[in-house]
Amino acid sequence: MGKYIKFFLVGIFFGIVLVKSEAVSWYRIFEMFKFQSFHMYGIIGSAVATGVLLLLLSKRIQLKTIEGRFLRVPLKDRGFRRYIIGGSIFGLGWALCGACPGPMYILVGTGVFSMFIVIIAALVGTYIYGVLKDKLPH
Repeated sequence: MGKYIKFFLVGIFFGIVLVKSEAVSWYRIFEMFKFQSFHMYGIIGSAVATGVLLLLLSKRIQLKTIEGRFLRVPLKDRGFRRYIIGGSIFGLGWALCGACPGPMYILVGTGVFSMFIVIIAALVGTYIYGVLKDKLPH
């Protein structure tokens, strides 16, 4: 249990950053989906840019994983349609409840206890997917 405390602390720090930047604010998410504000697009865009830069840097300095292997991003060649459908379902859920999976827990931590309903629904949806995944087109 003690070895996981660092992940718990990083999660708390990440939660504080998301709350302070208003990334978990329903109003900010609503603005984003109505294309009324750049705020969320700026946060998401800077996260993507940071991720790309850190990945390129890790390749350049040949950073290795804990297992001693080089970092690499696997190529995905499964087609564009599945990403459009999956992204649309994810975005619809995000727009309806006002939070994606990570911020759901952060919002509970800030006192938005109605998010427990959303978390339960997400867990039920995940369970249903697990039951049906072999019957779905992948």
